[in-house]
Amino acid sequence: MNVRRPTIGVLALQGDVREHAGALERVGATAVPVRRPEELAGVDGLVLPGGESTTMSRLLVTFGLLEPIRERLAAGMPAYGSCAGMILLARTVLDGRPDQEQLGALDVVVRRNAFGRQVDSFEADLAVAGAGDQPVHAVFIRAPWVEKAGEDVEVLARVPHTAEAGDAADRIVAVRQGRVLATAFHPELTGDDRVHRLFVGIAEEDVDLEER
Repeated sequence: MNVRRPTIGVLALQGDVREHAGALERVGATAVPVRRPEELAGVDGLVLPGGESTTMSRLLVTFGLLEPIRERLAAGMPAYGSCAGMILLARTVLDGRPDQEQLGALDVVVRRNAFGRQVDSFEADLAVAGAGDQPVHAVFIRAPWVEKAGEDVEVLARVPHTAEAGDAADRIVAVRQGRVLATAFHPELTGDDRVHRLFVGIAEEDVDLEER
């Protein structure tokens, strides 16, 4: 039996594409950029990186990817979104543009730019369910947070109560619903690959990796 590495696409329209691809490769996946529907068709899972969610929404339409991604998600494709990717995966977004398109794969309400402007970045050590016993150092940049999570959504992490957290304390910043994972922070920027390892594990659970 020959076992192949799962092929994980990284949406390559904007954002931290290279950093996500590097993390995926380090944890045992084959990372490929996705810019066209035919590239999407060849992947076992998809990462939606950080960036600017309204711009990414428009680019999904421009590149003909919006409906193909929605269809793959509805069919059970594993997906992981960080920051703007979390926003795109959500069913409902607060403080977004009226014409912003959503992929609707997570039954959550997210607040866009909840942590403030670009200069108001925030860092915290989080306990993330499924990522091991040691805390994950999380970097938030113009990040969202989850205001409400549906019954089928597993909350993986909340911001701890610290002096620096302020209004962000106890806010939900990592969730999972079935095969879909999302974080408000950017694990691809810290060199800690545990969130990516968790996602690749989700993809492997659902994909026949045996070469026939």
